[in-house]
Amino acid sequence: MKFVTIASKKDEAGKNIFRHIHKDQTFLNHYMIEEESINADEIGNRFNDYDFIIFATKHESKKGKPSLTVHAPGNWGKARFGGKKGEVCKTSSRFLKCLFNSLNKEAKNSGLNSKYNVTLEVTHHGPYLEKLCCFIEIGSSEKEWQDKNAGEVVARSIKRSINSFENRDYNDSVPVIGIGGPHYAPNFTKIQKNSKYALSHIIPQYVFPINKEMLEQAINKTEEDVRTAIIDWKGLKSKERQEAINLLNSLGLEYKRSNNVEK
Repeated sequence: MKFVTIASKKDEAGKNIFRHIHKDQTFLNHYMIEEESINADEIGNRFNDYDFIIFATKHESKKGKPSLTVHAPGNWGKARFGGKKGEVCKTSSRFLKCLFNSLNKEAKNSGLNSKYNVTLEVTHHGPYLEKLCCFIEIGSSEKEWQDKNAGEVVARSIKRSINSFENRDYNDSVPVIGIGGPHYAPNFTKIQKNSKYALSHIIPQYVFPINKEMLEQAINKTEEDVRTAIIDWKGLKSKERQEAINLLNSLGLEYKRSNNVEK
């Protein structure tokens, strides 16, 4: 699989990350674009020679908590921040696991994990691409976006994850989708880090009620063969859990409760 890393000239965190990428002369295939990453719907055509696009960007939140995040892009409902309504992007559960674990290792090695929360986010925001992709982000305010240590950690994490993925380090992981829980997905974050399961798309509680099409997208837009969903058991109401289970049964997928998965 041929990877390319993309950042926007309008993105302070992306520029920070790229300054460290440029210092490493062995780091191949990285480019800056003019438009905001969440609006770069046509980028797949411009980088047609690549199989997987990694977007290196800022993460913004009202609380401003320092964070390093990884997630798949797409919209389960309205397209408030780029992309298409009700459309999610193609991604790889194994590469997401590889990237997230690389980020954890690099943050720990640098001591940055004492300051930054390393976390998954659920699937959200644009762009919409017909190409495998994911986001890795520095958050959540301008102070963190310009943090040289954070930029270096993310740059090293990207390189480490590509090397690890090419070495097939995560081929024995089990691809799954996640259902339920809040936006920063604390249970799924622990599962991604500590278990054999590799999470791709995550459908959070706040987009419920869900439907069959949403589940089919989560499955079909995952590069690997997904046969299992993990339900954040306490992250859904009883009615919502049953709603999810009924839909999974109709699709012939098994499910596991998050509290029964090693984390």
